[in-house]
Amino acid sequence: MSLSALLTAGPTPSPSPSPTQSPAVPTIQDAHDSATQAASWVEQNWSTWLAIGLKVLLILVIAAVLRVAIRRAITKLIDRMNRTVQAVDGTAIGGLLVNVERRRQRSQAIGSVLRSVASFVIMGTAALMILSAFQINLAPLLASAGVAGVAIGFGARNLVTDFLSGVFMILEDQYGVGDTIDAGVASGEVIEVGLRVTKLRGDNGEIWYVRNGEVKRIGNLSQGWATAAVDVTVRSSEDLEKVKATIDDVAERMSKEEPWNELLWGPIEVLGLDSVLLDSMVVRVSAKTMPGKSLTVERELRWRIKRAFDAADIPIVGRAVIAVEEDAADPTAGMAAPSAYASATSPQSLAATPLAPPSVTK
Repeated sequence: MSLSALLTAGPTPSPSPSPTQSPAVPTIQDAHDSATQAASWVEQNWSTWLAIGLKVLLILVIAAVLRVAIRRAITKLIDRMNRTVQAVDGTAIGGLLVNVERRRQRSQAIGSVLRSVASFVIMGTAALMILSAFQINLAPLLASAGVAGVAIGFGARNLVTDFLSGVFMILEDQYGVGDTIDAGVASGEVIEVGLRVTKLRGDNGEIWYVRNGEVKRIGNLSQGWATAAVDVTVRSSEDLEKVKATIDDVAERMSKEEPWNELLWGPIEVLGLDSVLLDSMVVRVSAKTMPGKSLTVERELRWRIKRAFDAADIPIVGRAVIAVEEDAADPTAGMAAPSAYASATSPQSLAATPLAPPSVTK
């Protein structure tokens, strides 16, 4: 066959591959076309991706700078609070405040809470802005979070109340570990303070678990100062000057002895007569003491006053117990009152008697 005949006949179609044969291997032309398409796609979208990347980077940088700035501002504020407390320590007003270490711990706790809250808010907002930069629709996410928050709020409202109450108790330093408080529902020494529950140890050793949301009022017996009050009952005919001189002598000696000179934050004073009766009168003695030590000072003061009065021959009296004699029991007290129907001739009995049937006349 000549060369012209082959050229005229054209290319001979290649036989189709059988099912048992492997598929054809991509050629260099196919790879070139794929690379061309990828390069074209990158060329068309590189500006969009670059803009998104720069936006995300800008959001992260602003969030980091803002977080550092706010944390430093909070730290400086806490340091200023500590310096203010140290400045008043040792002065007259400093005695009414809690000690410096306690205030420092409280300020550090407040600073830690504020820094955590600030970091959470800033980084959470930055995360939402980054998702928005990638053109992710946040409406369903926010709606779901809102519905879930409402459901959780209704279902666990007591838990939320306890948590918020605990946060404000810590921030306001209403009480701390070691304080003796009266929480209304229970009283005792605080052994643990939590955001939901406060643990108290009662006078008998029992442990009370008090939910912070249930506390309506708090009486802190360990802050500021306490008052020790002692009432001394003597005869109405007793010499008041002698009584006052004896108590003043006890107060002077007690104020100079240890450890009472540290527990007493003020002089022991005789306030005067609290009441005057026919056979007795009550003398009120008071003193300002260290917080939580009023009962200890009262017991010691009563002990010393009793010994001093015995030495000075001043009897301590009390109210006479008047015995009330009970009347003899009436034997008829448990009997019912007589009834008018008990007598057959009484008008009530006669009125209740049935009428006789009429006689029949023949």
